[in-house]
Amino acid sequence: MSDLLRAPAETKYAEELDYLESVDTGTKPFSWRLSPKMIRTFILGSQRSDELDRTIDQKWYGDPGFVERSIVTLASDRGLLLIGDPGTGKSWLAELLAAAVCRNSTLVVQGTAGTTEDHIKYSWNVSMVIAKGQSRESMIPSPIMTAMEGGAIGRIEELTRSTSDVQDALISILSEKYISVPELDSDNIVFAKPGFSVIATANSRDRGVNDLSSALKRRFNFVRIPVVTDKKSEAQIVRFRTEELLKRHQLELEVPPTLLDVLLDSFADLRASAAAAGSDDEKLESALSTAEQIGVLEDAILHSNFFGAARLTPHTLASSMVGSLARRAPEDLAILNKYLHGVVEPRSNEVGGPWPEFLQGGRDAMASLS
Repeated sequence: MSDLLRAPAETKYAEELDYLESVDTGTKPFSWRLSPKMIRTFILGSQRSDELDRTIDQKWYGDPGFVERSIVTLASDRGLLLIGDPGTGKSWLAELLAAAVCRNSTLVVQGTAGTTEDHIKYSWNVSMVIAKGQSRESMIPSPIMTAMEGGAIGRIEELTRSTSDVQDALISILSEKYISVPELDSDNIVFAKPGFSVIATANSRDRGVNDLSSALKRRFNFVRIPVVTDKKSEAQIVRFRTEELLKRHQLELEVPPTLLDVLLDSFADLRASAAAAGSDDEKLESALSTAEQIGVLEDAILHSNFFGAARLTPHTLASSMVGSLARRAPEDLAILNKYLHGVVEPRSNEVGGPWPEFLQGGRDAMASLS
């Protein structure tokens, strides 16, 4: 793992997966490596009632019902579509599910405007075709076709960013569970093996980019992942990802609980302001997701380590927040300026603590951007 910038979940948590597989006595659908109950334990963490010999850490934070419904969907005949705002953990949940089901979360197609039907089905090795003609050997299977042949989970990120041609190709795969290869005279159908399924993610803010057809919607079970607004859950997520960051960079920098509260309160205030806004110009362009909070904290930690006094300060945290959220000028700058003067300044006068320095850090960052 030390040689990888980012290890996939099945590699990162290989020890846990091996252990769960060794003690798993539950019924496993198809060729699944773990039973549905053990998959839930792997993702949401172990409880005392599980009576396991070791603790399994929680890796995804949210309503357990979302995880359970996702697992049930993968055991059915339908695909799973995780939909929600940016930064709600859809891709991370999809990766964990694939890792637990088949120990391979890397069979991924990234949906973009440039994604073609070939990315969903197959393409050809041109040099081999010229030398020997079209055959199974000269065919390059897509990640989805590879998942079909291995009875594994194929993943499609940002499905709504893919064009209608790509979405139409997916309808056939989800319905018929095979891919025809008309260029071949024989052995020209690739059938899906038991256990094959598709997990797709979609950004709810991308509605209207390439809307899903009714036919494709019918072939998916939708699981909507809401933005985490519960302060306790959000704090758990931020702490979990921050600890991973510190381990990866081998840092010994402490994140004071009071500064974590300042970050959580600031995002909660800005979300409340966005909810009360009358138009898009009065809202930050940022979705103010938990993932963006983690990004702000990561930026502040690294800046403190590389250019500060090796400790996280309210001033650095405020500077990172303004730098991350001020994406439009002058709209976002005006919103953040209003927040600093209307909320942070009165709070710093009344509460004190880290808020006065946080206010000054925000003002200094705003001045550099104005």
